[in-house]
Amino acid sequence: MLLVVDIGNTNITLGVFDGEELEATFRMTTKIQRTSDEFGILLCELLGSRKISVGDITDVIISSVVPDVMYSFENSVRKYFGKSPMVVGPGIKTGIRMVTGNAHEIGADRIVDAVGAYELYGGPVIVMDFGTATTYDLITEEGAFAAGITSPGIKICARALWEDAAKLPKIEIKKPESILAKDTISSMQAGLVYGHIGQTEYIIDKIKEETGIGTIKAVATGGLGKIIADATDRIDIYDANLTLQGLRLIYEKNR
Repeated sequence: MLLVVDIGNTNITLGVFDGEELEATFRMTTKIQRTSDEFGILLCELLGSRKISVGDITDVIISSVVPDVMYSFENSVRKYFGKSPMVVGPGIKTGIRMVTGNAHEIGADRIVDAVGAYELYGGPVIVMDFGTATTYDLITEEGAFAAGITSPGIKICARALWEDAAKLPKIEIKKPESILAKDTISSMQAGLVYGHIGQTEYIIDKIKEETGIGTIKAVATGGLGKIIADATDRIDIYDANLTLQGLRLIYEKNR
């Protein structure tokens, strides 16, 4: 079995593949500092909860945008699984050709999402990840990473509201029944969610306009992506496990 790990700014997401089948997924917070032993014990407990033993894991691949976590996490894999993990970075085959300036600055998570979307759904494709940041990346029909747009994620925008405006409360992020809000909480929800829907639709339309490509598939992932995908016809596919699938595909290209 293959253990795939995506270390993001907010969460660490893990998946276990048996061949092409995703057998289990897990999530833990990135914010808590952990030693290699703490990571190792937690990983073993999570796997055990699904009746997967350490011995079942034949290899591990990691994608990370949080360098501070990597030393402890990689060491935990070596100590508890006896494996040297594959890490997404320079020298790894992805099948995606980078044609943007400063390609080395593009986060590993965006590359992994691009691989997943391109390999599973074809190109040209706009890949959207609604995470800590909201990202929109254009992959051409030939598999070139042609452009990327980055904006604050919904949670960042929400936190700015309740941290910088003293009288605004913390709220659940969800789409209200109507944009015509009648109270403070629904007015904040309307601004956050409908505002993000509008941003998404505008950016997709603008990418199509400036590229001159009439038909581009739009694929979304990320924790809050489902809320946006369900509210607009601009998003063709929502795939909650796109990043995990991208990691599996990259592993297959490099094994």
